[in-house]
Amino acid sequence: MLRGTFQLMKSVNKTSILNKIRLAEPISRAQISKETGITAPTVSAIVKELIKEDLVEESVLGKSKGGRKPTLLLLKRDGHFVIGVDAGSNSIRVVATNLVGDVLYHRHQAVSKGISQNDYLVELSRVIKWVLDDLSERQDKVLGIGVAMHGVVRIASGEALYASSTGFRHLPIKAFLEELFPYPVIVENNSRAMTFGEYWFGNFDDAKTLIGISIGRGVGSGIIINGRLRHGAQDIAGEVGHMVVDYQGIKCSCGNYGCWETLITGDAIVRQVIKMGWSEPDITPEKVYQAALDRDPLAIKALASVGRMIGIGIVNLIHIINPDQILLGGGVMNSQEFLMPEIRKVISERALTEKSRLENHIVLSQLKEKATVLGAAAIVLKDLF
Repeated sequence: MLRGTFQLMKSVNKTSILNKIRLAEPISRAQISKETGITAPTVSAIVKELIKEDLVEESVLGKSKGGRKPTLLLLKRDGHFVIGVDAGSNSIRVVATNLVGDVLYHRHQAVSKGISQNDYLVELSRVIKWVLDDLSERQDKVLGIGVAMHGVVRIASGEALYASSTGFRHLPIKAFLEELFPYPVIVENNSRAMTFGEYWFGNFDDAKTLIGISIGRGVGSGIIINGRLRHGAQDIAGEVGHMVVDYQGIKCSCGNYGCWETLITGDAIVRQVIKMGWSEPDITPEKVYQAALDRDPLAIKALASVGRMIGIGIVNLIHIINPDQILLGGGVMNSQEFLMPEIRKVISERALTEKSRLENHIVLSQLKEKATVLGAAAIVLKDLF
């Protein structure tokens, strides 16, 4: 066998074994061999390497079926770390996690309105440094930095091409951070990161096709097919907020008219209650939600209207991608008890086939506000596994 082929097979086996431990820990060497089809001697040799590399550790003895009790394996909790960054338009969140997503340190910093691009990068690096300082002498165990950035991101260069909420253009996040820190930096769109965080750390491993939709100040999504995030030819796959659903609708921040985003965000909720005659001062989506909880009929009606429009967009996505599961997250979904009945009703009325009407599993975010920052960390981890 050629040396290159042998090394490739060894690398594939190593990844397969490490991922099996991640998904099924604690697990014995014998069980890994049985479930992966890799020979027992190869499993033992690779596990020995993984232990030496501080990626895997042995746990307490497992249950025996006769004879010596097996030693179980799990990912090493204090062996390596990753930095996850949620680079929002209003705030920056940074975490240090271990290989299983336990958050060791967390920092949060508000972002000044109207901040310049350069000052934003400086602020980003400052908050990252706080978390690295928290890690102290363990900084040399950091595998990389994942940044979830709002707006359109060019994956190869790690550059934010355009962020409508801040007006940033061609923000060189990867280049800037790699000049300052001795770690590889991966930059991803925030909605895709949210989706991947839920997939990696949530209970979605059995979903062959998953769409995660984040609805807040804006609308974005992540599309995962067979465990891989899809980016598209120009890195704009998942920009579902800019599907046109009303070509005579109001102008969107992107410059087009009638985008889905104009009908289902927090601002859309506010516009809807004003249109219905709500005269409260300083209306916010949070106030509308609270009023709905207090049984205000206009607030309930406004949220129901937004729920129907969310449902319309989801029906379009069902017809285009036909996913196993649809995940909904973001601040607007905090009003889920008023939105979900309408979303499900629209799907049951408008999806094309009986199975698509009945079998679309719509679930809410499990990680909630942590989904994006943990997703940024998971983007780094996926290259290890």
